[in-house]
Amino acid sequence: VQLVESGGGLVQPGGSLRLSCAASGITYSGVCVGWFRQAPGKEREGVAAIDGDDVVSYADSVKGRFTISVDNAKTVLYLQMNSLKPEDTAVYYCARISRSGGSCYRRPTLVSRWGQGTQVTVS
Repeated sequence: VQLVESGGGLVQPGGSLRLSCAASGITYSGVCVGWFRQAPGKEREGVAAIDGDDVVSYADSVKGRFTISVDNAKTVLYLQMNSLKPEDTAVYYCARISRSGGSCYRRPTLVSRWGQGTQVTVS
């Protein structure tokens, strides 16, 4: 199983980026997956998650600005990021998440597989 992110880069405040996470060895059908980020000196945090039923959840800090989705073939996970702020600067990781009690939580401790990360800089 391998998750490979792409789409990071440098963007001005107010701009947009779309991150992609291509899966090999699995599909995203019926699994809980999400996006996490880690800024320098801070703990890794869950940004958004989507489970097999297309139920989504977002951190309060990104609600209304970020959108998580999966393509129709269930092989690419996306994170559309709009109205970016300097505080969104971080390394972003896609991840497969193990369900807890049947639910899909954005908790780093529940991640079973990480991607390698992609840098997003808003400046």
